[in-house]
Amino acid sequence: MQPPLIFDIKRYAINDGPGIRVCIFLKGCPLNCRWCHNPESISPQRQKLFSADKCIGCGECVASCPQQACKLTAAGIVTNSQRCKLCGSCAEVCPTLATELSGKYRSTAELLRIIEKERPFFDQSDGGVTFSGGEPLLYPEFLLELLAACGERQIHRCIDTAGLAKTETLLEVAKHTDLFLYDLKLLNNEKHRAWTGIGNELILSNLQTLAETGAAIQLRIPLIRGVNSDAENIAATAAFVAALPGTKKSISLLPYHNIFSGKDRKLGRRRNLDGMTEPSPEELQRIIQIFAGHNLLATVGG
Repeated sequence: MQPPLIFDIKRYAINDGPGIRVCIFLKGCPLNCRWCHNPESISPQRQKLFSADKCIGCGECVASCPQQACKLTAAGIVTNSQRCKLCGSCAEVCPTLATELSGKYRSTAELLRIIEKERPFFDQSDGGVTFSGGEPLLYPEFLLELLAACGERQIHRCIDTAGLAKTETLLEVAKHTDLFLYDLKLLNNEKHRAWTGIGNELILSNLQTLAETGAAIQLRIPLIRGVNSDAENIAATAAFVAALPGTKKSISLLPYHNIFSGKDRKLGRRRNLDGMTEPSPEELQRIIQIFAGHNLLATVGG
């Protein structure tokens, strides 16, 4: 079984489930949300990141590259993508971390050792491990092996997902998961397709099916003015969530911000940000009240 690439491991995480957690980010996502805060998570492949402002022009990466893919210019290091094999030798020798490689293979045994080291924090805070991405459900065999091992160790397990996966995969993962952080972006299918690249039929169907199992679900809504913070979408979302079977679901509202622009520059990536802004405090209160009208608790953050 080829493991997925891991692009980050965040220790002492407090916004990715209850308590203090370690959050493991798997690379690869079927969605391409225009507002994605982790653009390096979208591709399942390794990617090279370069920060021109950190480059001191030492030339170590140029000398170390076995493919002669790096060239030092007045603008910093330029990489010949046809030559580059993403071996990472340039990142290994860069003294200022101007060059980085996103994506590293880690075995389940290695990840379990990392998780186990955080157990004192879990025990003190009722925390645990969260698998995020990207989309962790893209890698069911790898994920299930880790979830089962954490369950044997009585470590709380959380999955952060957009729900775009085979229903049978979701249901099997649910047997080994203590909490789902489930993303809801837009209720209108065509708008969802326009902003994320894919429709939401399976996402909503999977959420309904997951709720029917009695699984613990916390909903997360990225809020972007110009995309999904309008009263029509929020009212439709509130009605849909209120009608889900089981206990009332809590909702975390995650206001948009453009801190990802620095990551875009590192990746040499450009995207159209027209029409997307952060919702005002007044809008957030209005949205909270709409959910409250459906007997749902919505809070900002988390």
